[in-house]
Amino acid sequence: MTSQPDEFGFDRPFDRTGTGSSKWARAGSGSPDPAGVIAMGLADMDLPGPPAVARALERRARHRAYGYTVCDPADRELVADWYRARHGVAVDPAWVLLLPFGPRTAVRLLLEALRPTGPVLFPTPEWGGFAQLCRAAGLPYREVPLEQDATGHRLPVAALVEHLAALPSSAAPSAAAEPHRPGSGTRGTVLLSSPHNPSGRVWTAAEIRAVAEAAARAGAVLVSDEVHGDLTHPGHRHPVAVEVAGPYRERTVTLNSVGKTFNASGIPSSFALVPDAALRERLTEVMAGYGLWEGGLVEQEVQRAALRHGGPWLDALLAHLAAARDRLTGVLGAAVRSAPQASYLLWVDAAALGLPPVGARAALLERCGLEASDGADFGPGGAGSLRLDYALPEPVLEVVAERLKRLRAA
Repeated sequence: MTSQPDEFGFDRPFDRTGTGSSKWARAGSGSPDPAGVIAMGLADMDLPGPPAVARALERRARHRAYGYTVCDPADRELVADWYRARHGVAVDPAWVLLLPFGPRTAVRLLLEALRPTGPVLFPTPEWGGFAQLCRAAGLPYREVPLEQDATGHRLPVAALVEHLAALPSSAAPSAAAEPHRPGSGTRGTVLLSSPHNPSGRVWTAAEIRAVAEAAARAGAVLVSDEVHGDLTHPGHRHPVAVEVAGPYRERTVTLNSVGKTFNASGIPSSFALVPDAALRERLTEVMAGYGLWEGGLVEQEVQRAALRHGGPWLDALLAHLAAARDRLTGVLGAAVRSAPQASYLLWVDAAALGLPPVGARAALLERCGLEASDGADFGPGGAGSLRLDYALPEPVLEVVAERLKRLRAA
């Protein structure tokens, strides 16, 4: 599939039998089987992770001290070094919070720390976790339809700006509470997945900057969930929100994780870039209330190994994903709603595949043994769509392509 030697095993079968994979459990199987159902629903790679991470875990497991750990401040520098090397972005290590839980939990605790008195805004279709987390937090939310151009989805900047400008003035915190400091409460919050989940679209720097500015001017905060940001395909550049926000970065938060990037989501960890010191302090207080502190015994080991030594593995992965994208988009053609520019997700029009808009997931599974995510799980804008995960080894990708060809020809 690539001209490079298969150093990391992406072109060979990868057996997940006996690993408790939730992706394959929901597909009713234990591991990729070219003769059976192929799981393409959950955003989880069926590819071997970085050897450096495996070595780090083995080395740490041999030391039989598994007690409480403290956060190593040097790991903040490691995160800053990663952003400098991979994205050309200057991150102040003081902004970095090293979190012993995944991005979903980070968003939930951020909502509690921000205490928005106005609604939470996010686009639709969008990762369904945002709506779920808002409901869990008892917060009102509004889903704003994405725009569409010839190549795919666009952020609805004008609509988001309009919604932010309409936040009721009574929702603003009092002057005594320092309304310009997000750590003292906010009028509202904007949540984005950047790059976009489910389509793999890379939002532009101008789009992110405009939303960050509008949020800041409205007394709101932009929270950019960038767990797919390190998976930007060759030829595209991921705009890191706290950098492109410029003078509005004090009201901007970026979340990231080695989980999606390095196929280590089963060991939950994340890091937050929070330029505002008051909000960092407030988030730390909220964490402590749940018995959570920075660091983590296994989490730190995985993160250090990935960020220090995972670059060559990631480069090979991105080449594999770009080739897989081209193969499957070549088969699907206009059925792909938005040309993917990052990660390993295809956002597909069910009707263009000859599938019923309602019940498309079940129909795809029945007709060609491919298990997908139902677009309805991504909010009102997702109805009639399917999301397919193509982070699969070469032999399985070949089978997927053949099944999709037969489906299109039917």
